[in-house]
Amino acid sequence: MSQLETSKAVEIIQHNALTTARYEMTACEMDIVFFLLSKLSKNDKPGTVYELRVKELEQLTGRIWNYGRLFESTEQLRSRGYVITGEKVDGRSGNTTQTKLQVGLLASAEYIIGHGIIELEISEKVRPYLIDLKSNFTSYRLQAALSLTSKYAKRIYQLASQWKDIGESKTYTLDEFKYMLHLKDPKGKEPEQYVKVSSLQAKVLDVAMNQINEHTDLRISYQLNKKGRSFHSVCFYIDKQVPQQLPIPFELGVDDAKIQVARTNLDKLGIKDPALVKRILGDEKLLKDLFEFNYKLKTGKIKADKNPGGLFLKMHGLAGVKPGK
Repeated sequence: MSQLETSKAVEIIQHNALTTARYEMTACEMDIVFFLLSKLSKNDKPGTVYELRVKELEQLTGRIWNYGRLFESTEQLRSRGYVITGEKVDGRSGNTTQTKLQVGLLASAEYIIGHGIIELEISEKVRPYLIDLKSNFTSYRLQAALSLTSKYAKRIYQLASQWKDIGESKTYTLDEFKYMLHLKDPKGKEPEQYVKVSSLQAKVLDVAMNQINEHTDLRISYQLNKKGRSFHSVCFYIDKQVPQQLPIPFELGVDDAKIQVARTNLDKLGIKDPALVKRILGDEKLLKDLFEFNYKLKTGKIKADKNPGGLFLKMHGLAGVKPGK
């Protein structure tokens, strides 16, 4: 497949299948999809079964799902259909024909009762699109694609991502901004939407800001500027943040992803001493204790407002540990 064809495949899955999926996927379904992407490899053979260990999913995502929710989620991923439009090249004639593929994400999901294991098999027809997706999107961008239900939030997230290293976007006239979001036709043939600035704020800007701040790695705000007595332009201010729900870093293998999430948890707890970090990451039991502690902290089962990192170290006999010990 050429680079151009690869790009088309990514655009197809991004704009048709996953854009539809983001309106329907629950948080539990999203966790399963991220986990699948973390396991997926372009070298996998057709019919490969991916083993999802529920405990491992909980450690990576920081959330606990009961079997009823998991069963409901895999059933939805198995039965819900997506339509992917694209092109197919005839190997003999070289002619290109248009295609429309109806496909579900999962071919099967088998629960191994009493072992906390779910064996997942993906639909073979969707495999190349998922491989392209995994190769071309970061975890955060995919999380945004799945989580942002407003088409304006999705577009503004893309816009804000271009300016995240600067912290402030260029100032767009309201006309420029509306052209980008297809709210105004540059040729004037289509009626302008949200003519009143109050409507633009309520239906577009505020909705997008709230969804982006809740679901992505960016935190944005905006400022409307006046020219005379009328609003004339808009500017966005962008900060990076760690979203409440970290996406699984599917660019890595599952074990590497678990270590990366553990490093993030240690950093958030203020545990930065290299010797302690190395000891915790190198000890399977301490690693498990770290994920359990972090989950209980998030869910309020452990109270430690002032020094949660110190509490973790004390609970596991690590307080005052000297380097090399």
